[in-house]
Amino acid sequence: MSSLDQGQVTRRRVFYIPGYDPIHPRRYRELYRTESAAQAEISGYEITLKPAPKQANYGWQLDATMDGQTTQTDVEVLVWSDIVRDSMSTSIPATYLQLIRTAWVYISTGALWRLMKLRKGPVIAALYPVGMLVAQLLLAVLFGWLVSLAAGALTSSLIGLVTGPEDAALGGTAVAASAGLLSAVGLLRWFKAKDGKFFAYYLMHDYSYSASSRGANPPELEARIASFADTIADALHSDTDEVLVVGHSSGAHLGVSILADLIRAGRVPVDGPALSFLSLGQVVPMVSFLPDAHRLRADLHDLSSSDALTWVDVTAPGDGCAFALCDPVAVSGAAPEDKRWPLVFSAAFTQTLSPARWKELRWRFFRLHFQYLCAFDRPRDYDYFRITAGPLTLGTRYADRAPSKSRIERPVNKFTSRAA
Repeated sequence: MSSLDQGQVTRRRVFYIPGYDPIHPRRYRELYRTESAAQAEISGYEITLKPAPKQANYGWQLDATMDGQTTQTDVEVLVWSDIVRDSMSTSIPATYLQLIRTAWVYISTGALWRLMKLRKGPVIAALYPVGMLVAQLLLAVLFGWLVSLAAGALTSSLIGLVTGPEDAALGGTAVAASAGLLSAVGLLRWFKAKDGKFFAYYLMHDYSYSASSRGANPPELEARIASFADTIADALHSDTDEVLVVGHSSGAHLGVSILADLIRAGRVPVDGPALSFLSLGQVVPMVSFLPDAHRLRADLHDLSSSDALTWVDVTAPGDGCAFALCDPVAVSGAAPEDKRWPLVFSAAFTQTLSPARWKELRWRFFRLHFQYLCAFDRPRDYDYFRITAGPLTLGTRYADRAPSKSRIERPVNKFTSRAA
């Protein structure tokens, strides 16, 4: 009996799909390096990371010894950060136009109210950039008005010393208008330059990207999905025991579409490696609840009934940016009668992180959204590094795992049409 028949892995290929992130993929290598070392020390196993040979996708290699078994893993990042950066290359006025358009799409279609029936956390996260950008605009207007008052008064008084009151008033008005406008624009530019702390522009571009096409994939993203599918298809014909696709945040719904395309096209060999899909911190409803997300809903429908893969979905109520314990297929109204995936369970941050660590991270919302990729100081059955570098396939590891009882499976989406 082969190692695959036993659910054992000696060689694995991992394809990591980031969320909406403009950062170079080396960030994920460094995160994996530091956090895997921390988890190995806590859990008592060995894992080493080394650079991968030059290849089309950025990646690294892993050698791990866990439970007395050694596993080799090749990790590749499926990069779409260039698409993200292009979508973020907008002016300040264009971003405020995006704000209006995005808010209109989610409100006018009723998607916003239905999303609130699932989890308020990610909806609040979606509303945050709206509130923050509006607040920045109001502060800029107020600042510009105060500067204009001061500049106008000072200019009028100085001109009035050498000219008449009419010239003083005219000069004061001109200077006040110019100073006020420049001050307001300057403050708005300062806010944008400091967005690494505020995340208002970043999140606005994120939500706007899907809303701009009302849930349909833009052409450049469809082309990248096809390219990713080709890469994974090649791996499925290689000498490996498991091909594991990991989709984090927005990367989860890209993973759904990539794998659905592969399976529908018959590109998953029956006698090939085990095909596994791990979705983490998913925000699928933010897209699937939009009226033109026909393609995504069809992909959710098809993938959820396939016997060609194992799909495990991990979220946590402590992650305010994810739709925690919301079955992405069921809540989207895309579940078929023979639905079998995903297995939905919680990473349970409040239990898998010590009280001290939880206290440290609790209000760092953006950091918590990445906790799935990090070390836990009180690990239970979810360990990202055992999944990606350990000796068991995803299906074998969670073969007896029951889904979380508190998961949400009721259909909430108004739009349930699927692509033909």
